[in-house]
Amino acid sequence: MNILIIGGTGIISSAVMELLAAQNHSLYMLNRGLHSRSFHKAVIPLVCDINDEKNVKELIRGLFFDCVIDFTIQLPSEIRRDYEYFQDSIRQFIFISSSSVYRRPLSCYQVTESTPVYNPYWDYAQNKLACEEELQTLYRTCNFPMTIVRPGHTYNETWLPLCISGAKGCWTVIRRILEEKPTIIPGDGSSLWSVTNHRDFARALSGLIGNPQAIGETVNISSDEVLTWNQIYHTIADTLGVPLHPFYVSSMFLDQAGPYGLKRCLTGERTQSIVFQNDKLKRLSPGFRAEIPFAAGIRQSLEYLLAHPEEQIEDVVFDQWCDALVDSLTKAAKELKEQFPNYE
Repeated sequence: MNILIIGGTGIISSAVMELLAAQNHSLYMLNRGLHSRSFHKAVIPLVCDINDEKNVKELIRGLFFDCVIDFTIQLPSEIRRDYEYFQDSIRQFIFISSSSVYRRPLSCYQVTESTPVYNPYWDYAQNKLACEEELQTLYRTCNFPMTIVRPGHTYNETWLPLCISGAKGCWTVIRRILEEKPTIIPGDGSSLWSVTNHRDFARALSGLIGNPQAIGETVNISSDEVLTWNQIYHTIADTLGVPLHPFYVSSMFLDQAGPYGLKRCLTGERTQSIVFQNDKLKRLSPGFRAEIPFAAGIRQSLEYLLAHPEEQIEDVVFDQWCDALVDSLTKAAKELKEQFPNYE
């Protein structure tokens, strides 16, 4: 098939690129060419800003794609932009949305594609949902052959699945665990969650590409493995060979006490138990199942991260904030206990 990837260098899209290139498709990648990552020699680069209408139309003139997958879309206007580019030259358009679009709080922790949507806490999720609605309108009114994919929490070798981290990635949390410093975990760590290795995501997506039964469908992609956040963090610490020192803090306090706007991703997503039902994915892609359990996937990720110092980006402000948060709450607890030594 002729396949065009818009983006191609992110957590999810890089694994998709690698898999599709290995499957001997005619694979095109459109992005600004600013990333240092190397790709399979068969990948045909189209170097351009996707918003540069004149250059994009020049690059794709005369090309017909069996599938276009856009990993970069954040706003409905970008859906309309892609429609104008590709309406007459594709068999399928895949939009990468997000599982964060589901309504919070959930009425049931088991989530299917028909679970009610609209997340009042997170503008990212609201924008993704607005994109979905724009695309569905184009499907109904213009017969635009679209598929919507809602990925769960996906990780790779450099972006690990943590409940919170700073603005510079995961390394500071990993270093704190290695140094046996307190690790902040929202709530009590008992909420259910699912994390997906990016290579499993790529294999799932490949079953939807060029699949006529996927046209007009919205599909969750997530691992079937269900873990608590305690299990996730303990697995990371066990893999590193150190004990975990969890420090539990309410999501509300974390949001109020820091500059990170954590209410969006905590109350709006990660601290509410959720179990994805992947029946539709398995119906559309018979035989698919996630093959990389978290214990194996996180070992690969940590081995890579520890072997590549250039990926170990320190976040000094986040580290200091964690220390200050732990110290302040520990001090407050001690003072309250001294003030109220018994309950009689």
